[in-house]
Amino acid sequence: MSIGADPRSAAGLYERKWERYSVNRQGMLMTVGFDLGAPKMRSCQLIDISQGGASFSVTTTIGLPLHYYLSVVGVASRIGCAEVYRTDKRIGVQFIKEIDEELLHTIVRADYFTGGGAAKPKVPERRYMVGVEKAGVGSRIT
Repeated sequence: MSIGADPRSAAGLYERKWERYSVNRQGMLMTVGFDLGAPKMRSCQLIDISQGGASFSVTTTIGLPLHYYLSVVGVASRIGCAEVYRTDKRIGVQFIKEIDEELLHTIVRADYFTGGGAAKPKVPERRYMVGVEKAGVGSRIT
């Protein structure tokens, strides 16, 4: 065994298998019950995506099973998902089958062209000496 080949080594501890892309896309979760009746749809907001998984937010996780399909608005594919983690409103999933690079880049490119990344609120720039620029040179600050 060579140096660094240990899977528990520090170098491999924080590495991801796939590159993640931050997106801001609308999506739909489709669940099918045990009775195979009409599928139930629930909207979600995609946060990030990779070839092997994604994370998104929902209004509530109540009644949501652990397996479902993810559809991204504007893309004609359904992606099978298995839940990895769940918080109050955020869900992380692993795809049942990895998506191909072309589908991933279609989702990411569409987000870029629609300005999805620009929808994130901007943090105002904090200036070093707040208030000094308001007073003129030689003026007295009271």
